[in-house]
Amino acid sequence: MAASPPPSPIAIRAYGTVSQVDRHDFAQIVLPLDGRLHMDIAGAGAQLDRSLGAFVEAGACHDQIGDAANRSIILDLHTSELDPRIADCLARRPYVALGPEARSLIDYMEALTLRGGVSAHRLRLWIPLLLDTLLGESPQPSARLAPLLAMVEAQPARGWTAETMAAQVGVSASRLHALFQQELGTTPRAWLSSLRLARARDLLTRTALPIAEIAYRCGYADQSALTRAMLRADGQTPAQARRQARR
Repeated sequence: MAASPPPSPIAIRAYGTVSQVDRHDFAQIVLPLDGRLHMDIAGAGAQLDRSLGAFVEAGACHDQIGDAANRSIILDLHTSELDPRIADCLARRPYVALGPEARSLIDYMEALTLRGGVSAHRLRLWIPLLLDTLLGESPQPSARLAPLLAMVEAQPARGWTAETMAAQVGVSASRLHALFQQELGTTPRAWLSSLRLARARDLLTRTALPIAEIAYRCGYADQSALTRAMLRADGQTPAQARRQARR
């Protein structure tokens, strides 16, 4: 009898509302398509959606609980397929922002998967591009800053200040400022503003959520605060950005 083909390393899955603790000897990347998925990776939790994905390093204990309707692309990567330096960078920041470039790659792979499967050749071309977008071109933070950045990225609406961020790292606000300058070339406030704006832009172009709701989810006091921030950064209001994206 002919042997069955090996399972595909990529699949679209949905998760239920019951906790599913797991651990495996290969790494895994979780790329949400619809709905929300709460994950806990080695004790660090985050709520995943289309703007936030996750990297689970090989051997890490993790748990996932989905909402009523959710789908995610799950990519399995064995040790031989993953550069140890890339794995280390992603493991230090297991929750990764999914910007426009990453979303384009994810939507492309979703279409291929739904159409009937992905060839090994296309997968070999796609994976390095995906990893490159997840890592980004900015300097990678040290192990000291990485947990803080992952926490803020997972909860951008929280009332973060330099003092509250510094408390998470266990340093003074002035020391945190120096760490950001040294490792990321920016300040905690500027980095947080950039993160919130990027999340707001994504929600404006991808969803029909009211602008006031988007402002709230991204950490702005109200819609006017988001409008002022976008005018300063982009020269257009949230409504203008949404109309432009739809055109």
